[in-house]
Amino acid sequence: MMRAAVIQMSSQSDVQANLQLADGLLAEAADDGCILAALPENFALMPEQGRDKTLHAERPGHGPIQDFLEDAARRHSIWIVAGSMPLASPDADRVYGGCPVYDPKGRQRALYRKIHLFDVKLPDREESYQESWSMYPGDDRVTVDTPIGRIGLTICYDLRFPELYRALVDDGATVFTVPAAFTRATGEAHWRKLLKARAIENLAYVLAPGQTGAHPDNRTTWGHSVIVDPWGRVLGELADGNGFVAADIDPELPGRIRNEFPALSNRRL
Repeated sequence: MMRAAVIQMSSQSDVQANLQLADGLLAEAADDGCILAALPENFALMPEQGRDKTLHAERPGHGPIQDFLEDAARRHSIWIVAGSMPLASPDADRVYGGCPVYDPKGRQRALYRKIHLFDVKLPDREESYQESWSMYPGDDRVTVDTPIGRIGLTICYDLRFPELYRALVDDGATVFTVPAAFTRATGEAHWRKLLKARAIENLAYVLAPGQTGAHPDNRTTWGHSVIVDPWGRVLGELADGNGFVAADIDPELPGRIRNEFPALSNRRL
């Protein structure tokens, strides 16, 4: 068994304060015996305006947020799936939502750029979002080998696109990470259901760290960070507040279940 954690935060507009909070929670997860911890989407910055992210955009491998992550992974001797952070894109007014992954020696082992952007109007509510106004979409699927299994990296709104997860399974993924900043309305309606569906239909672990509470852009996020096993069982959940929840992960379990219950190999389309 390998212990892993999902970290829940109520990030604000002060990057240094957010990094300090993240560092303390990573330290607690490491002290709990976790060998891997996943941070939420926008862990370093929840800005007052979406395009404020461009003020903190970094090039891959360069910048204070990535320096922090490299140092934290090394100091706490832990794998970090770094939620999402602003990375420079081809458009100066928009950023990629980038999820870098670091090993316990502080080496960056993967970098995923969020593919699906949250451009929606919520049904029956005076609430809409246009993430593409401040963010630039990525194009590439990314997996990374870790001690808990091969992780398929996704971010937030990606969760609503099951074809991405099925493709990541075809790339060898046995675990999905879903760092998120789900709105309170959509989280209450769909968050847990979608996470369990992605776990069950792909016979994979799901690690889903979330933002929680009120943020400077007048958004309230749902929290409820959760770990789900390949049979859809919830192994741990944190409803609200800053903190983490951890669970023991069996890296061999997805393979055993896929052999005993061969839904993936029974596909015909």
